Amino acid sequence: MQFSQPAARRPDPGTGPVAVIVVTWNSAEVLPEFLASLPEGTAGLDWRLVVADNDSADGTVDLIRSLAPDATIVQTGRNAGYAAGVNAALAAAAAWDGGFGTALVCNPDVRMRRGCAKVLVDALGEALPGGGRVGISVPLLYEEDGRTLLLSLRRESRVTRALGEAVLGNRRAGRFPRWSELVTDPVAYERATVADWATGALMAVSGECLQACGAWDESFFLYSEETEYCLRARDLGFVTRLEPAATATHLGGDSQVSPRLWTLLTLNRVRLYGRRHGPAATTAFRAAVLLREGSRALLGRPASLAAAKALASPSALRATPGP
Repeated sequence: MQFSQPAARRPDPGTGPVAVIVVTWNSAEVLPEFLASLPEGTAGLDWRLVVADNDSADGTVDLIRSLAPDATIVQTGRNAGYAAGVNAALAAAAAWDGGFGTALVCNPDVRMRRGCAKVLVDALGEALPGGGRVGISVPLLYEEDGRTLLLSLRRESRVTRALGEAVLGNRRAGRFPRWSELVTDPVAYERATVADWATGALMAVSGECLQACGAWDESFFLYSEETEYCLRARDLGFVTRLEPAATATHLGGDSQVSPRLWTLLTLNRVRLYGRRHGPAATTAFRAAVLLREGSRALLGRPASLAAAKALASPSALRATPGP
């Protein structure tokens, strides 16, 4: 089944600097350390910072003006969502004199280690023996302690994988590619590994990939926007690849403990599956995800209970989930 791409203006990268893109929303607490880490993280690159702020109320914009006076700041005027922020930042960077060559899309709670960005950028465009080329590159991500590796690689959603995660749990099922989206094999994180998609806390995207794919899909307010983009890029011949020589720390979020955010994540996962598959397959996938969330709700997990209730609602997937 074909899925629709967002009808928005495609970014027009030139041959200019790397556009370091950050989307902020009430990010004043984490932003100073992110900005302080940029010189080492981007060592060896010509880069410029562009920040899209989604109507922060905590002084984020003033903080950027103080700590990064040369940054391009785009104020969306509303809590527009992550994809909308990325699109606004890309449009602003495309308007620079000479445009930009590559985009480095970052969460403000990421801390790049020295040379991380250059490794990612240098990997872009490489032709692969099996066909296609690297359009998106991602680093090894570590938790806040700096030592615990985050399992950031993913396989595309399938009914069998949703069932495997429901019955076995995603980490146990992750040892078997047929039964889980999560890639848990340690070897995959020790070498350059192509994945269907990867968590979007930090990713470099080539100008060629940006031009081919166009805008990020703003119908996903939060969660699944990076999944959709990676899969769309893959469909067009641009793969996502882990570059283990590039490393960063991700402070993370509260999606797994907040019922509201976990529900949004779960619903968007099913919505995206429905974009790429027919009604029968989507019904089966939704049932498998409901089985997983329902079983975890029985174990006393409030976030799963909220997600299961939403999945069981006939109207849950009709409206675009938002803030």
